[in-house]
Amino acid sequence: MNNAVSGRRAAVLGSPVGHSKSPALHRAAYAALGLDGWSYDAIETTADRLAPTVDGAGAEWIGYSVTMPCKSAALAFADTATERAALIGSANTLVRSGSGWRADCTDVDGVTGALAQTGIVQQPTRAVLIGAGGTARPALAALVEAGITDVIVVARDAGRARGVLHLAERLSVGAQVIDFEPGEQLRDACSSADVTVSTVPSAAAESLAPSVAATPRLVDVIYDPWPTPLAAAVAEAGGIVVGGLVMLLNQAYSQVEQFTGRPAPAAAMAAAVGIELL
Repeated sequence: MNNAVSGRRAAVLGSPVGHSKSPALHRAAYAALGLDGWSYDAIETTADRLAPTVDGAGAEWIGYSVTMPCKSAALAFADTATERAALIGSANTLVRSGSGWRADCTDVDGVTGALAQTGIVQQPTRAVLIGAGGTARPALAALVEAGITDVIVVARDAGRARGVLHLAERLSVGAQVIDFEPGEQLRDACSSADVTVSTVPSAAAESLAPSVAATPRLVDVIYDPWPTPLAAAVAEAGGIVVGGLVMLLNQAYSQVEQFTGRPAPAAAMAAAVGIELL
């Protein structure tokens, strides 16, 4: 937790970050909280440059949001880590603390908030998780928190999904891998799932759209460009779609609270990215 004093700085680190909405969210939060002199920037940073970038930060720097491809590097760099960041194996948040830099994974909060927006309330059990990269692991953790007990992971090969499968085992959730290709197997998996979560770039998932359209609910972590082919296909088929802006907003709440030590001004942050809170 940081004292609400003037002249503090924060930023999002990653590559590319030119499209990031994080600056809009955090700046709106600081303004609503009356934190004059606080700033939030976007810094183009590769994984191998994260450590020297953060290590060289002056005392005015109080926190960083971390996006791809720097999340594993952020966890490795941190002096301490929250239990969930250590479990998941990546961090999207670095916060300066009395003992150095602390890593957290508020991506879990982001997916949790997005799942809630889909209207899942009656003991969901089955999910499809598209992708096995850095965002798939926090997505899996959020699905398990929501009550999911069985997950089908859509990946290009089992080796690529090893990290997700290992986490599934640690979380005591059943998981199996199917091929990353359209067809009857994927269509059947999506139609019988309570929710499908896609963690892959828009173009990479485009070929899967006809099959994924069978899902009753979709959370797509992408927000630029929007709608994604998956989102458009599910919406056209009558399914419920929640996009990446909702996830981004929900993961930013916790970041703001950790950076400032104050409750996140949810309405102001949502308005900054054009979301009307229910």
